Amino acid sequence: MTLLPDLPQNTLLLDLLREQGVPQEHGDFAYEGWELHTHPDLVERLEELAPHWPVLATFGMPVLAAKGIAAVVARGMGMLLVRLPEAPPELLKPAAPCPPLTDPGRGWYTVCPWQSELRSAESKRLLSLLVQHALSYTASLSEDGSTDWQGRPVPAAGERSGKAKGRRPSKDKSRRQGGRGRRR
Repeated sequence: MTLLPDLPQNTLLLDLLREQGVPQEHGDFAYEGWELHTHPDLVERLEELAPHWPVLATFGMPVLAAKGIAAVVARGMGMLLVRLPEAPPELLKPAAPCPPLTDPGRGWYTVCPWQSELRSAESKRLLSLLVQHALSYTASLSEDGSTDWQGRPVPAAGERSGKAKGRRPSKDKSRRQGGRGRRR
């Protein structure tokens, strides 16, 4: 079972994950009906980097998506795949390539999720920013303009948002201010 929608933007990733996926209903390494292909520590790390963001189990791998389009994948013990318009900052140590996703022009890059060369807090901060950038960028790839990058509904142009409908308050405030306003 996968919660990641079968959208054109996900085809390459889904094909790769489907090919590597192994159905497994029970056992220590079962992950939503599939054999887990990501170390549990890395699943936890992904959840730390994007708190309150749903992690989608996809053919045994945890995935973060925006508007249904995959943005980040945690793989193995030491790889985060991130979808970006450009390569991650050189300050972040890359992980091994993951063809065909990381082939030139595909828009996927790998980074090490642990960044041992950096202080722990700095590593987490930079990786969290990278994950948020990947989620924002991925949302921009969606053709669905009716939701924001987190999938929340966006009101149509001219539509009120979050305000109760009803009578507008009077522009003549003199009555409410005890007669301190302009008198006619």
